[in-house]
Amino acid sequence: MSDEPDRRKWDPQRLSESLRAAGLGEFDWDFVRDVIRMSALTAEITGASQGERPAQGGEMLRAMLHPDDRDTAPAAVEVQLQSADHYAVECRCVRPDDGRMVWVRITGQRVRDDAGAPIAAAGLVQDITARKDEDDRRVTLMAELDHRVKNVLATVQALAAQTAKRTTSLDNFLQTFSGRLKAMASANELLTAARWRGASVEHLASAELGALAPGQTRWGGPELFLTPRAANALSLALHELATNALKFGALSTDTGRIDLRWSRLVDGGFELVWTESNGPPVTAPAHRGFGSTLLEQVTGRELNGETRVEYRAAGVQALLRAGPAALVERPETMPEAPPKRVVETVTASGGPAELNGARVLIVEDAVLLALELETGLSDAGAVVIGPAYELEEAMGLLDQPIDAAVLDANLNGRSVIPVAKVLAERGVPFVFATGYGEAGGPPIGFDAPIIRKPYDVTQVAAAVAALLQAR
Repeated sequence: MSDEPDRRKWDPQRLSESLRAAGLGEFDWDFVRDVIRMSALTAEITGASQGERPAQGGEMLRAMLHPDDRDTAPAAVEVQLQSADHYAVECRCVRPDDGRMVWVRITGQRVRDDAGAPIAAAGLVQDITARKDEDDRRVTLMAELDHRVKNVLATVQALAAQTAKRTTSLDNFLQTFSGRLKAMASANELLTAARWRGASVEHLASAELGALAPGQTRWGGPELFLTPRAANALSLALHELATNALKFGALSTDTGRIDLRWSRLVDGGFELVWTESNGPPVTAPAHRGFGSTLLEQVTGRELNGETRVEYRAAGVQALLRAGPAALVERPETMPEAPPKRVVETVTASGGPAELNGARVLIVEDAVLLALELETGLSDAGAVVIGPAYELEEAMGLLDQPIDAAVLDANLNGRSVIPVAKVLAERGVPFVFATGYGEAGGPPIGFDAPIIRKPYDVTQVAAAVAALLQAR
């Protein structure tokens, strides 16, 4: 006979090694002798002594539990044992060796003798501290997200109300309000890239000025990072200044120039100077709109400093001073270079688009946006197909005549590429209407116009009209 061990039999040592590899410590509790034996890994996890020790009727185990779990955990086990001989419970242990708290998951099986009396329990212990910490972080992040969303909604509501009070027509309101929303969206995109730890002044300036009148704007200064609150405030301020410059100031002519410079202050804050030159003569506005109020009152307070706008004959100059509280340290996650300006490849047309009975497919998973698109395109004369809110729903609409389409890039977490491929193969033009920024843009590989959310429906109608005219 061979001296080789029988490989068909399970080696207890191999079982122990397998459990250790899985991070599972063993224990067994002899009710008759009232002793508990803990494996080496169980001892490592709980900080208790390895081997056999008195159970003291379970008091030894109970003493290892966190004070808040000493009653609830045993009670949970008892409830489970009333209907079965096995249990599982998650609770906190306080290590007796170093006082650290660890989360553990304990699973056990009660053992009975031939007469049915409980004589022992055996089970496994797993350290789940990392998972619990991750759960706590997730809960914290969700609460923080909820707070931010409510703040954003409240800000949007205030912007809408204040803009409406100071505009005399619906078209003017939509244009002004849309521009302010896009400024907020740019700031939020930069903050998201940095996990909401801060945004660079350089990046904010690039996002607002990068695509405006190439060659007429320049900006620079030391590396500074703003809090989310200050970043949103500065983004809106730069938007108001740029909008005014495009309408009345330096950017309303080909010769005008804008120079934006910022520097650190001795007190730990910073100063930013906006200077316009070579534009038309400037005079102070007779009517103070919300933009002026936002610049002179809101921005200064949000930056913990002050704002001053001077309407000099040679050009507007704005001075923004921010306190130290507006600045943060460089976030760990940041774009290494200023991002390219996130812009639409379509802008609103000068007048209403005429779609004249064109059959336009709408694929959009946000119901309100889909309804807004349907209304806007119908008003322009289109025959709307859909809207389709899901990928399968959109695919099911492709077997009918379609002249053009408006596609959301993401449909409840699923890519719209299958729809785009079918349309491209059939030669049907389409436009992407997307909320993605530079970090995650619309599907690549398609020569299609892009409109970034939040958008004006007139942009979509203009894009569709342009596509149809180009066919």
